[in-house]
Amino acid sequence: MRLPFLELSELTPQQEPLYKDMKAGIEKNFKGFQAIRKDGTLIGPWNPWLQFPKIGAPMWELVKALSTAPTLPKPVREIAILVTGAKFHSGYELYAHVLMAELRGLDDDTIATIVAGQRPAGLGDDESLAYDVASSLVRGGVLPELVYQKAVKVFGQDGAAGLIYLVGLYCMVSVTLNGFDVPVPGDCQ
Repeated sequence: MRLPFLELSELTPQQEPLYKDMKAGIEKNFKGFQAIRKDGTLIGPWNPWLQFPKIGAPMWELVKALSTAPTLPKPVREIAILVTGAKFHSGYELYAHVLMAELRGLDDDTIATIVAGQRPAGLGDDESLAYDVASSLVRGGVLPELVYQKAVKVFGQDGAAGLIYLVGLYCMVSVTLNGFDVPVPGDCQ
């Protein structure tokens, strides 16, 4: 862990409103995994974002934009996030989204296969497409035209854009977590 946890009593005037907004958003929208310690300290990507509010505030706005009114089915979102976290070997992201994927009905074999960096057999059409989009994007290069067109056909223009932005967001989340060596809960109590 490269950044200490912020003491709530030491928050700056720029950090305090960001902390309050993040805490409220986490409590409302990010259930099923630990993102806030018992003392109110934010963990995961929120701690680094809070420490650098000039960058963290816009990152948080992007998270809210993609999380509070998702256009994609929840299992589809989780598959894309897991593919991204697996590509970056992002411990906290995988910790959180394995739990979220379980809550959203993905079975353990599917989750384990994705986390291992492989494409699971038996995915539904929408889930397979999410896997294909995410895995293509995290490999680098242009998303193949046929995959993009299929995403637009299946999810609509807004849904396809949301999927692309979601993968980009979780690439940024993974890099944040890895860059600051953010631990999973239990390692950060």
